[in-house]
Amino acid sequence: MSNDRASGTDRRGFLRTAALLGAAVPLAAAGCSTTDPKAEQQGGGTLKRAKQDGKITIGFANESPYGYTDKSGKLTGEAPELARVIFKELGIDKVEGVNVDFGGLIGGLKAKRFDVIAAGMFVTPTRCAEVAFADPDYVAKSAFMVPKGNPKGVHKFEDAAAKKLKVGVLTGAVEGDYATKLGVSKGDLKTFPDQPSAFEGLKAGRIDCIALTRISLVDTLNKHQGSGFEVTDAYVPIIDGKEQFGAGAFAFRKADTDLVKAFNQKLGELKTGNRLLPVIKPFGFSQAELPGPNDTAARFCQG
Repeated sequence: MSNDRASGTDRRGFLRTAALLGAAVPLAAAGCSTTDPKAEQQGGGTLKRAKQDGKITIGFANESPYGYTDKSGKLTGEAPELARVIFKELGIDKVEGVNVDFGGLIGGLKAKRFDVIAAGMFVTPTRCAEVAFADPDYVAKSAFMVPKGNPKGVHKFEDAAAKKLKVGVLTGAVEGDYATKLGVSKGDLKTFPDQPSAFEGLKAGRIDCIALTRISLVDTLNKHQGSGFEVTDAYVPIIDGKEQFGAGAFAFRKADTDLVKAFNQKLGELKTGNRLLPVIKPFGFSQAELPGPNDTAARFCQG
């Protein structure tokens, strides 16, 4: 998802505040403080209540392809659809959504505005200090959006550095750090507030390529079919001998140990039964983004 979602509580530099959509569940109606604090301190509460009610509430940031409302107002995306599958297998048939800006997800979870963060959030040591992550449901690798045929031969940051190409990144995104650490001069690094503006910059010729996760770039390209651009193969930058990629996962309140355990069990069954990819593939995910056996929450919490 690349550590795009790894900067503090901000997602990979998508510093966009998603407006509350009419179809999304308003914060005031999202079951604030519906879980008994004493029950949670004992290691549960949310799972039992959700099973009794037959519903659970997820927080999402209205960002495609991770979690968003489509034109019809339906809550969809990689995380919500996966949530529906897993929670249904846990006996929870209904998944409701609360739309907040990405930076407010952890605070909203802790304030009990919703029960789970389902927004493709990267697992980082800083976040692990505040919430409990399930094991990753995807890993994110980097890629570039370039003109069709990739005439300038951009496959990694070192290529852009050697050819002194102008690289577009999102404000606050880790791709900017990757680029400079791998030789791209700051003068050749152009920042944009979001994916649409970066795409317009590429289209206008102000930059030679966009660096982001392959998942996000494919999603952008799908919105601009026939535009004359393509996305390069996924790759993992290596800085100081360490691979630079991240992993997205669902996040829970730390007290909800029983919910995390139950969720992980069902997620593991999807992985071993080759049932995970069919759920997330419609949103641009591929075999390249499937977690490996060693891609656990504990691993990424360690940094």
